[in-house]
Amino acid sequence: MENLIALLVAAPLLGAAVLLCGGRRLDRTGHWLGTLLAAASFVIGAVLFADMLGKDAEERALHSTLFSWIPVEGFQADIAFRLDQLSMTFVLLITGVGTLIHLYSVGYMEHDERRRRFFGYLNLFLAAMLLLVLADNYLLLYVGWEGVGLASYLLIGFWQHKPSAATAAKKAFLVNRVGDMGLSIAIMLMFTTFGTFAFGPVLESTGETSEGMLTAIGLMLLLAACGKSAQVPLQSWLGDAMEGPTPVSALIHAATMVTAGVYLIVRSGAIFNAAPDAQLAVVVVGAVTLLFGAIVGCAKDDIKKALAGSTMSQIGYMILAAGLGPIGYAFAIMHLVTHGFFKAGLFLGAGSVMHGMNDEVDMRKYGGLRKYMPVTFVTFGLGYLAIIGFPGLSGFWSKDKIIEAAFAYDDGIRGWIFGGVALLGAGITAFYMTRVMIMTFFGEKRWQPAPDPDTAPSVEPGVEVHPGEMPHPHESPKSMTIPMIVLAFGSVFAGGLFSLNESFVHWLEPVTQFEHPHPVIGVPAITTSTVVVLLLGAGLAYLMYGRRPVPVTAPRGSLLTRAARRDLLQDDFNHVVLVRGGEHLTRSLVYVDHTLVDGVVNGTAATFGGLSGRLRKLQNGYARSYAVSMFGGTAILIAATLLMRAV
Repeated sequence: MENLIALLVAAPLLGAAVLLCGGRRLDRTGHWLGTLLAAASFVIGAVLFADMLGKDAEERALHSTLFSWIPVEGFQADIAFRLDQLSMTFVLLITGVGTLIHLYSVGYMEHDERRRRFFGYLNLFLAAMLLLVLADNYLLLYVGWEGVGLASYLLIGFWQHKPSAATAAKKAFLVNRVGDMGLSIAIMLMFTTFGTFAFGPVLESTGETSEGMLTAIGLMLLLAACGKSAQVPLQSWLGDAMEGPTPVSALIHAATMVTAGVYLIVRSGAIFNAAPDAQLAVVVVGAVTLLFGAIVGCAKDDIKKALAGSTMSQIGYMILAAGLGPIGYAFAIMHLVTHGFFKAGLFLGAGSVMHGMNDEVDMRKYGGLRKYMPVTFVTFGLGYLAIIGFPGLSGFWSKDKIIEAAFAYDDGIRGWIFGGVALLGAGITAFYMTRVMIMTFFGEKRWQPAPDPDTAPSVEPGVEVHPGEMPHPHESPKSMTIPMIVLAFGSVFAGGLFSLNESFVHWLEPVTQFEHPHPVIGVPAITTSTVVVLLLGAGLAYLMYGRRPVPVTAPRGSLLTRAARRDLLQDDFNHVVLVRGGEHLTRSLVYVDHTLVDGVVNGTAATFGGLSGRLRKLQNGYARSYAVSMFGGTAILIAATLLMRAV
């Protein structure tokens, strides 16, 4: 079975190589080849999962070493894989949801001339993400980490003819480089501290290392997680990344890549357990981000950007739970998996709506679509109920557990603060998701004539658009609706199955520590409060958008609303602090270079140049001048000698 682990990565990697290097001869069949190889990876994962279930919990982990990558004296790096309960969870999520998104993309990208290349990039992303979660050491994990970043850059900027897409891809790439520096520094610190970067020796030696060093490593790992998982302060790239095709948003920005930071923290749990300050920093980042993303999602009229704010917020819940230590690790991963189902379904539902609305993304130009797109309405609606935590659906079982764990952070004020933040986030989630649901599927239709493709660069290539024509909403083809239906089943049932007899917690327990949380208030009170807050948020959204006509043009709104539309001024802050600050720093360094450094260098050169110029005049080539000089020197020496004798 160990030999099959490498095939998990090899199958999509082979697909990427063939599709990207095979040329136009694969244009007609390349999309099916990419989908088939993604499905093959899922089948291999299912076989390994079945074999794992047949063993005792302590014997389920598999290790496979392909070859020694960098064998140098004192430095050993192997291409080695580790398949345990944690990585298996990610393998099934990545390959399962990834295969469904490949199938969805067959219909969604049907008219795109570069569809073969798109599927090659999807396969490349799957291979890199699988390498990330299967790596047995931090250095190999870093290779997958960078591979995911490359694939994300290629997919976000896939429609590079659009300046906004090209800019979004560069922004995502650059922001993630900041986080990647954190991971590279953490790996360097590990090697200098432990002499290795393999998971086993590093995580087993935390008790022999100073808390200060572990805190430094933990903070660098957190910085890396903030970049990949779009957490404050490295969250600015996620909203703009919606410029990529919608399947990209579903695969990368809902189910897989943005969860890499959660995986990194949970996998490194032993480091954070021994570094309380770093652990507290994780909790703070998660709490701030879950509110940040939720507030941004409330003000977005672009359906994909509203869901992007939601993703940021839900990942914030996972990071918060991961920072809670043993009482939260399992719940972070549980919410990660359920979120993979309902958020991927929501993004695919948004793509289905766009597919039937001439690629329109402004929800103010939707309305009443439930009559025209019944399958999309039902599947999107189930995802909506799951994400707001409707009792019985997946989000209820996973997110409510995080809220309970947050209230159990400690017996003091911290439990109340972080529990209150998590509870407030649940109410805001119900508000913005109910707003999305009402503006898209209910009310009167607010459709606008189709834009002119020459003046509206947002129109997808290959989509037939006749300027002035009204949209004709219709249900998407089966290649798109079937994946949505499968994900809807996960949105409904996954959380309940995981919670049955705490099966998911026990599944992860040999890999991640688990302690039952003991909230500062009773669990029934927390559950009741969560449901009440949910109803209040949804009710407020109904009063604002269900009982009143939705204007096609957004009103000016309050100061907070205007700030939320601008992503709470995150780009403005980055521009003022980083861009302008960098410009001022650069000008200062140039001034110092020109005045101080160049002044010293040029001044020294000028001094010696002037001195040599004056001395050069003594060497004029005339014998009489040299004779006079010799006579003068001799006279001076004689005078000096006589003077010394007289004294």
